[in-house]
Amino acid sequence: MNKSDITRDYCMLKGPLARRGYDWWWHSFTAEHVKTGAKKSFYIEYFLCNPARAQKEPVIVWNNPEGRKAGKRPSYCMINVGFWGKEKGQLHRFFPWSQVSIPMGKPLNLQAGDCSCTETHMKGSVQVTPEAAAAHPEWMSDAGEMEWDLQIEKQVAYHVGYGASRFFRAINAFEMFWHAEGMKTAFSGWVRLNGEEYRVSPDTCYGYADKNWGGDFTSPWVWLSSNDLVSRRTGRRLTNSVFEVGGGNPKVFGIALGRKLLGQFYYEGKDYEFNFSKFWTGSRTFFDCTETDTEIRWKVSRPPSGPRWRWTSPAGRRRCCSSPTNPLTAISGTPGCGTAATALAP
Repeated sequence: MNKSDITRDYCMLKGPLARRGYDWWWHSFTAEHVKTGAKKSFYIEYFLCNPARAQKEPVIVWNNPEGRKAGKRPSYCMINVGFWGKEKGQLHRFFPWSQVSIPMGKPLNLQAGDCSCTETHMKGSVQVTPEAAAAHPEWMSDAGEMEWDLQIEKQVAYHVGYGASRFFRAINAFEMFWHAEGMKTAFSGWVRLNGEEYRVSPDTCYGYADKNWGGDFTSPWVWLSSNDLVSRRTGRRLTNSVFEVGGGNPKVFGIALGRKLLGQFYYEGKDYEFNFSKFWTGSRTFFDCTETDTEIRWKVSRPPSGPRWRWTSPAGRRRCCSSPTNPLTAISGTPGCGTAATALAP
């Protein structure tokens, strides 16, 4: 449902999650080149891992199997930025915990060097030279540089319900938690990528902002979202609509639940939710994925009777997943900057 709850955006790395846990804040949007007007998709992620294992330098162990066998685990703050199109890539910048400031039990206010993130603003920079990228394969980073300064207005939320409530968070019931405070987000400001400047405008950014946290990542992992929607029936652009689908194979107390999805279609101000955790609604969903040379096509459905990114886990294992042209590719398979067509609207 569309319900704001910024307490779910607080840093959750305490108790068991301080030693084996991650917390990240994700932002994705479309920007326009200031000279040519060309559109480009970007993401900016602030990722935290295992603060109780902090050392003087960032600890990266995915490429160190002997270290993992000996109990060594990752510990760092990573600023992870990426971009799609003919020029595509991702850039990673690591900080030790001694250079990180973030409050517990208070609104988001993350500071690491010149990088910062709150509910309403984020800025920062990442520079990785070709020499550094070649010398540090453990960074899993391309070469390049990116700077940003953006205002954030989170307009529509996806509140998953009791599954991420204070009680279930306290006992770490789920392997992976999710909250989308900004399922529809208006960003404004600028991004500078490899010397080229892009303008980010609220009306054309088709922005998204959420967070995930927990002790590990679900696998498989499904995530789809878009707020640049056009009705297939009428051809009308839906200016106050957004959909969100997430899930995969969630685990509760270490027990896999199988292929499950939860999601919301916010259609012109009205909520339509399907959420496996709200069992009393009888919600059931099915999903499938096929790939062509140019598209990744997702099909997510519910029966009529029912109401390549790279990172490391807190255990230090390398993870990756296939990425379409941009992370918000439509259910219809249409590539674009968070663009989709929907047959759900009348």
